[in-house]
Amino acid sequence: MSVKILKLNDRKQQKVIERFLARPAFDPKSETVAREVLDAVKKDGNRAVVKYAKMFDKVSLRVGDFKVTRRELNDARVRVSDDIQLAIRESRKRVVEFSRNGMRKDWRMGSPKGGTLGEQFMPLDRVGIYVPGGEAPLVSTVLMTVTLAKVAGVQEIVVCTPCKKGRKLNDGLLYALDVAGATEIYKVGGIQAIGMMAYGTSTMRKVQKIAGPGGTYVTAAKRLVYGDVALDLVAGPSEIAILADHTADSRYVAADMLSQAEHGTGWERAVLVTSSEKLAMEVAVQLDEQSATLSRQKAIQKVMDKGMLIVVVGHLDEGMDFCNKLAPEHLELMMDGARNWLKKVRSAGAVFLGMWSPECTGDFVAGPSHVLPTGGSAGMFSGLTVDDFRRRTSFVGFTRADLREVLPLIESFGEVEGLDGHARSARIRFEGK
Repeated sequence: MSVKILKLNDRKQQKVIERFLARPAFDPKSETVAREVLDAVKKDGNRAVVKYAKMFDKVSLRVGDFKVTRRELNDARVRVSDDIQLAIRESRKRVVEFSRNGMRKDWRMGSPKGGTLGEQFMPLDRVGIYVPGGEAPLVSTVLMTVTLAKVAGVQEIVVCTPCKKGRKLNDGLLYALDVAGATEIYKVGGIQAIGMMAYGTSTMRKVQKIAGPGGTYVTAAKRLVYGDVALDLVAGPSEIAILADHTADSRYVAADMLSQAEHGTGWERAVLVTSSEKLAMEVAVQLDEQSATLSRQKAIQKVMDKGMLIVVVGHLDEGMDFCNKLAPEHLELMMDGARNWLKKVRSAGAVFLGMWSPECTGDFVAGPSHVLPTGGSAGMFSGLTVDDFRRRTSFVGFTRADLREVLPLIESFGEVEGLDGHARSARIRFEGK
């Protein structure tokens, strides 16, 4: 069996488990490379973008090739099959419905003396979306990002995604970008794309916020540009945890673990936590058998060698504690009465309940965005939502009576903080001319 089976309470195996819990969201070495590339893009703009596209993506780009044209979008639409078009439109429809239902509404309340307080929400003006394109054209990521920005009301939605040799993008990807509402599409990927969106170049204005997942280098780059732009979350290589009891089907469990291992960076993580030793053994066998039948065997084997684990616990409650410490991007609950365990989940990007909710439903069609926190960051971040593309502004509309009522409080704060100008700005309104 390729995947290790460990017992949570075995002291000899604790170090392996602790290393797995402490997994990084990205390769720390990638930050050094990311900083060098970002500095170059900030200084040299398009020239640096061309240089690093050649170096990293093996693509010869000219500045005039960066932006996708309307003709390219129209040509792609013709080549996309009816089945794929239908899948893209249906997925978009479900994402739109979920996003609209999840949007926070403007609200207001009365102040004690007749004034008004509240919050209003307005879309950002210009956002950047990163869509990975390393081993596979992630058409679904377009729908899980661009669609949210469109529903939020963002007017300018800039998308960067790497192209292949010949400066081509996948037809399905282009169709999805068009349907979802992207307003500018650039054939640029990797660190250089993050720099391009964060700093701008002579041919592309900078954005206000960057969203979207990426591999280790893109994740490192996003961290480094925080402050120049706003960010969504740490969304690096994919990961899944499955908490299961003896009722789970080992075939389903193994298939779901392998589904996240095939992305191709080698930094993906998959773990089964179970109270059943029998299930653990069966899943280990299934992982070997099923992995041999999949097309991305090389990528999967990397994860099976260093990023996949089966942990046996004495009780499911103990397993849930472990999963909460792990704070996985995706958490599947595959046990009897799975819905009853939902309230016990404290740290997970998204939860999938029961055997009929494989993680792939979240990747493609369910409705919530599949852009989720990774590397344990689900303990402090939440997944991407429509409100990530909007600004929240609070407002205060006091009456004279409201201000009179709180004037002594303002004066007290002004005194304790040594800010007499603050106190005067309220008091002066009640002083005679």
